[in-house]
Amino acid sequence: MTTPTMFEERERVSLVARPPALLAVAIARALGRFPPRTIRRVLEGARMGARPATYDEAARARANIVAVSRRCAAQQCVQRSLATALLCRLHGVWPTWHTGVRMEPFLAHAWVSVDGVPVGEPESTALFRPIMTVSPTTSREPGEECA
Repeated sequence: MTTPTMFEERERVSLVARPPALLAVAIARALGRFPPRTIRRVLEGARMGARPATYDEAARARANIVAVSRRCAAQQCVQRSLATALLCRLHGVWPTWHTGVRMEPFLAHAWVSVDGVPVGEPESTALFRPIMTVSPTTSREPGEECA
């Protein structure tokens, strides 16, 4: 049985922006295969020294990721969110990275946000309860512990 897949609208990426986006997608694909604890440790290390991302910076990174990767333009939210955060880091900034769940119906999701606003995500993302968060700060925030 096949499930229809909705692809996000994909923009063109400049020749200069394409290689870093492809690198972030490749790293995110590999990183996404590790256990959550390892992913969190890698992201906590990656965020060090970065300033908090603005919404526009995170949105541009996400758009570039979606443009260069069909997987990220579809339903690969973990890879898309990891790649977005990593591409932001390549530019010296860090958004807040989340994974979360909602109970009815049960769904899991991963996304990035800036100042509590999900970047490029539908309004229904507000229904997800974050269970793991890696913020741009070095201090722990509620929900940062792996559940």
